[in-house]
Amino acid sequence: MNTGGPRHGIHDTAPAARWEDAFVSGNGETGVLVVGDPAAERLIVDHHRLVLPNGSRDMAPPAVAGRLDEVRDLVLAGEAEAAQRAFSDGRRLAWTQPFHPGFVIELDRANPAPARDYRRETDFRTGEVGAAWTDVAGGWRSRAFVSRADRVLVYELAGPALDLAVRLSGELPGRPADVGYASAAEAWDPREALLTIRGTYPPGLGAHGFAGVTRLVAVDGPVRAEGDRVVVRGASRLVLLTVLDRGDAPPDEGLLRERLEALPAEYEHLLRRHTALHTPVYERVELDLGVSPADRAQPVGELLAAQGGDPGVSPVLLEAMFHAGRYLLISSTGVLPPRLTGLWLGEWGAAWSGDFTTDANLNLQLAGAGIGALPEAVESLRRLIAGQIEDWRENARAVFGTRGVLAPSRTDGEHGRLFHLDADWPWAMWVAGADWLLFPLLEHWQVTGDDEFLADPLAPWLVEVALFFEDFLTRVDECGSLVLVPSYSPEVGPTGRAGVAAVNATMDIAAARHALSAAVEVCTRLGIEEAAVGRWQAMLKQLPEYAVDARGALAEWAWPGLATPDDHRHVSHLYPVWPLHEITPDGTPELAVAAHRALVLRGDENLSAHGSLHRALCAARLKDADLVEANLGKILGNDMVFRSLMTSHNPGLDVYNADAAHAIPAVVIEALVDSRPGVVELLPALPGRWARGRVRGVRCRNRVTIDELAWDLERSAAHAVLCSDVDVTVSVRCLRAVGPIRRGESLHVEAGEPVRVEFALEADDE
Repeated sequence: MNTGGPRHGIHDTAPAARWEDAFVSGNGETGVLVVGDPAAERLIVDHHRLVLPNGSRDMAPPAVAGRLDEVRDLVLAGEAEAAQRAFSDGRRLAWTQPFHPGFVIELDRANPAPARDYRRETDFRTGEVGAAWTDVAGGWRSRAFVSRADRVLVYELAGPALDLAVRLSGELPGRPADVGYASAAEAWDPREALLTIRGTYPPGLGAHGFAGVTRLVAVDGPVRAEGDRVVVRGASRLVLLTVLDRGDAPPDEGLLRERLEALPAEYEHLLRRHTALHTPVYERVELDLGVSPADRAQPVGELLAAQGGDPGVSPVLLEAMFHAGRYLLISSTGVLPPRLTGLWLGEWGAAWSGDFTTDANLNLQLAGAGIGALPEAVESLRRLIAGQIEDWRENARAVFGTRGVLAPSRTDGEHGRLFHLDADWPWAMWVAGADWLLFPLLEHWQVTGDDEFLADPLAPWLVEVALFFEDFLTRVDECGSLVLVPSYSPEVGPTGRAGVAAVNATMDIAAARHALSAAVEVCTRLGIEEAAVGRWQAMLKQLPEYAVDARGALAEWAWPGLATPDDHRHVSHLYPVWPLHEITPDGTPELAVAAHRALVLRGDENLSAHGSLHRALCAARLKDADLVEANLGKILGNDMVFRSLMTSHNPGLDVYNADAAHAIPAVVIEALVDSRPGVVELLPALPGRWARGRVRGVRCRNRVTIDELAWDLERSAAHAVLCSDVDVTVSVRCLRAVGPIRRGESLHVEAGEPVRVEFALEADDE
């Protein structure tokens, strides 16, 4: 195995030719896309809360609870379209407020000479983006990062003699005509100046607009203001500090100036403060796939070209995508969880409003948060939910007349009311959302054992989900089983009939079972809601069983006459497999076979990124290594990775989208370590091309941390080092192993005492 260790960064030999290829930095609030052009640098500045008002902020959920019995009767009678019309209150589909870019910092050099020996790079460990080159005058270097410590974008340019103009601009592709920009510049010191930009939204729809302020400091050489530009002549180095804000009222530029003036214009000092927070988070987990130093040293363009259209996954690219994915997730997580584009956008008109799409995408992006030792990402989801939980309660009351909570299928981050629906898209019927969105928080408790977090806020929210199902589940079938109606499996309906409203969607059954079970577990642990626990336990016995269709596949609806479609981007009916661990090969082998059959039969529809990654996560849980690799290959072998290692939603680099980038680390971890309370399974779905490697820092859902897991298929050897912060006993097993560990061995891990497990692996058949 290569002992040089993985490389934690990427580099390129040319500036970005498109904004999607720009290298990125972020602190979970502010983000920057850096093009890296020596002659005309462009830094696109973004902010998590920049959404364009469109009138949807005050929209309410449909008040249709009074029609519920009518709608249920229609659905049970097979009149899906009529039920959808009755439950939509006649509204048209309205979209969330779209995420949009902020502004551009333009640095234009006067009479630049041709650059030689150019290199731009991103350092994942520090969060820095930089470029270096030479010309006839000498060597030049630029670098930038967004500080977690000081909430400021820091940029530095150094060279023989800086002769350039700096300006803040709102000119980005697709800017609506009714969004106004005004920029200004002023110099109050021979070596300092201030640049400002104000963006204003159309009036009467919500927020007023946003503002950005940049403090420019030239280390030597004079600066002067010329219109809305600052001109620098003869300096050897300049530093730019940038902050921005958005508000219902005009943002207070004075406060932004005060923030900047309070900071030292010293790049290294600010970087040290930032890396003290960023670097330890990034370094918690590492993957080493035994890649050679020469392969790791490739520029990103060569790395992607080497993968090409190969459906097999190149270990060198996968290792890079693993580390890049964690870096991108860390950088786009903070005040909010990652949007569809993470935290970055270089043009107006984001697909799907660039929002938080909650029926699949958001959870997939956070799939590696708990097990990948990123509680900060889980905290961002908690913060999002906490700010919207009252809206979820309003949704439940208005739509179903119930207690508890009902989550929307999407949110722009400003509210959580369920308004994105119409007669064709009956999102009011999706009842699994709250359980689905709370699962990463429950997983966080399993990983950390944080009972304070469990008691507040998690347990009260889990109780509210159980209360919703307690009130919602009022119909029974002829066998006495509870019936989930109306029921909706995102974003698909039964084949061979009109309409998508249905009965007993498998995802909804799984959500109801998990919600009631989780509420029983946590309430029993905390000694609360004793009377409700008994009711929920009785309801669990009445829930419908999952159905297996004539093809031997897990059905999408457990109701007669509702046929599962063969080709769709979503696989929501595999919720019991991933993330719930309800259907497992060892615990429910017959259902696991049916789930695997369903996974294999489901076509890819349009090869959307979230579909492939969702399939890969399910394949890992079902221990199908080949299917894990095949689904990763759909991303890496279909031209879906930009030179920034951000991914696209569709093949052919179509639509900048973080789903795959953020989810790939989770897929890799799930293929190497599967865990649930009481169980740690090693190498459950290891593809043959990952012939040797090492992963460290993986968190298990039972308080165990995998300090190290190493394997070598050629030598048929592996070992693992387990530790915990509490005494814990787990069953450790590896189905690829020879000996007792194949079936599972009980292992006691004492707090603070690492335990090493060595085992032989079966030789490959080939």
